[in-house]
Amino acid sequence: MLETIKETVRFIRERVPETPEAGIVLGTGLGGLVREIRIDKELGYREIPNFPVSTVEGHDGKLIFGTIGGKRIVAMQGRFHYYEGYTMEQVIFPVRVMKFLGIRYLFLSNASGGVNPDYEIGDLMILTDHINMLPNPLIGKHYPEFGTRFPDMSEPYDLSLVELAEEIAAENDIRVQKGVYLATTGPTYETPAEYRHFRIIGADAVGMSTIPEAIAARQMGLSCFAISIITDLGVPGKIEEVTHETVQQVAAVAEKKMTLIMKEMIGRIS
Repeated sequence: MLETIKETVRFIRERVPETPEAGIVLGTGLGGLVREIRIDKELGYREIPNFPVSTVEGHDGKLIFGTIGGKRIVAMQGRFHYYEGYTMEQVIFPVRVMKFLGIRYLFLSNASGGVNPDYEIGDLMILTDHINMLPNPLIGKHYPEFGTRFPDMSEPYDLSLVELAEEIAAENDIRVQKGVYLATTGPTYETPAEYRHFRIIGADAVGMSTIPEAIAARQMGLSCFAISIITDLGVPGKIEEVTHETVQQVAAVAEKKMTLIMKEMIGRIS
């Protein structure tokens, strides 16, 4: 695994020698942030050695290098999911690569279903904690180069970045929620009973990604921030049939607010 990552990093550095400060992972329907990037180089996943290939509609499959707000970044336009048949090692592979490229901050985004009755479709939820119902991505052989074998998870999402996001949202009159994100394997959406169960155990939103990336980031000492767009509701009386297409549509409408927050945050990190 370690040598595979180093091989991929060498390939990328030969084409993009500059060191990025932040990495960004763009989830379902959230690729619009790319329009805010001053792009220097794009690499398709298929041309990068050892890189998985995204198979989900709404995930374009490119690694983008450039600047936002004067900061050098690398952005994943399309992520990998356990439900696609990838191993957890493959799911977090790009985060490992971005760390070895030099990033210090990781920004994650996703589309999720709200189970908090106070949420509305189109809300933004800043992640303050999570509940992992996926296999832990750190299971398996341990490489000291990645960090400790037993990472502390008392603060999976950097509270200083959470505060910064709240500050930017307030400055721009953007309504944001803060909450706990729960990840399942998917690819089915949840039943009403599952929605009730997840709410009872403490979740505010449910999705199929993000947590493995955050765990890998925490192990490697990266400051991590994550935000969800609430694209549907798993609240009694508000549950409707959900499709991947409707999720994409809602995310596309709400992503302008998310894009503004992320762009401002990246510009202000020191």
